[in-house]
Amino acid sequence: MGFDPKSLTYNKAGLIPAIAQDAESGEVLMMAWMNAEAVRRTLQTGRVTYWSRSRQAFWIKGESSGHVQSLVDLRVDCDRDCILVTVNQTGPACHTNRRSCFFTAVRAGDEVELMQPE
Repeated sequence: MGFDPKSLTYNKAGLIPAIAQDAESGEVLMMAWMNAEAVRRTLQTGRVTYWSRSRQAFWIKGESSGHVQSLVDLRVDCDRDCILVTVNQTGPACHTNRRSCFFTAVRAGDEVELMQPE
């Protein structure tokens, strides 16, 4: 019995959150959206493919920037409404040119920038 991306639980827009995590370090790199076709393409090609809500189009991570995400593993959470993709990340994952999109922390009520652009 094979995996069917349509078996996942998508929101009203047909999207599911996908969290990208570095396969070696465990660092959380980013969160983006996928639809069933993006999940299928990711599994088929090994290149992580997301759905851009602003452009209403597929985007393969690193296609223009060279900051490629190569799929290591795709995991589905217990409610089937979130995906974890473990990846080998080439270059920064964030469009701000930082390693991770999660570069701001809130500590003692203040925002603290944890990393500078590469």
